[in-house]
Amino acid sequence: MIAFLNPLAYLAAIAVAELVTVFVDPFWGITAYLFVLVFLIGNSTLMRTYPVNRFHLALGLVPLVRIVSLSMALSEVPLVYWYLIMAIPIVLGVLAVAAVLKMKPSDLGLTGRALGLQILVALSGVVIGLVDYVILKPEPLIEALTLRSVVVPALILLVSTGLVEELVFRGVIQRAAETVGRWGWLYVAVISSVLQIGHHSILHWLLALGVALLYGWVVKRTGSIVGISLSHGIVNVCLYLLFPFVL
Repeated sequence: MIAFLNPLAYLAAIAVAELVTVFVDPFWGITAYLFVLVFLIGNSTLMRTYPVNRFHLALGLVPLVRIVSLSMALSEVPLVYWYLIMAIPIVLGVLAVAAVLKMKPSDLGLTGRALGLQILVALSGVVIGLVDYVILKPEPLIEALTLRSVVVPALILLVSTGLVEELVFRGVIQRAAETVGRWGWLYVAVISSVLQIGHHSILHWLLALGVALLYGWVVKRTGSIVGISLSHGIVNVCLYLLFPFVL
């Protein structure tokens, strides 16, 4: 329990940083996230309790994700390519943390266990995307629904918002969270849902929390992020490429 006090404090700090970003000013949000990142790195260096040390380092990926997404000046780049460009420094961060923590691909969930469940979870992305579209009704990322205009953006969303984000949360962070308590996967689900506050929708946030809990449970049960990565990517493909035209 003592080892989990600091993670709870960091959960509160990340929530405050996100609220500042959304409701005050992105500049001060970036500043808040920088403070969180510095403290996490410092804690991971100074803490003598090895499992907590690992968890603090992995948790540093959360402020990194937000700092990257908030600070890149991409106004001249088509919106769908933002995801791909922002994924590059995040992947580098994942690789660096995984190397320091000596995580193998199987530790990150890059394995094909429980194939039947993985397929079901992947297909759930269509239903989740439909529900989220009804809630948010976002503008499409493409101008017309044609095969030529959909293929590349769909691949970008599948990789950058599906695989990369799940590598961060359910691959690295959830794996590291196992070392500080049996309920670490719940903690990671709440953290990932906090980053959805910017959509300004309580219903979307509740959906995001429910989906994060589902994804976390699947990874805890199977040790694989394959199904949830496909599901996450499919959610965004449906939300931003298909349903704005089909519905």
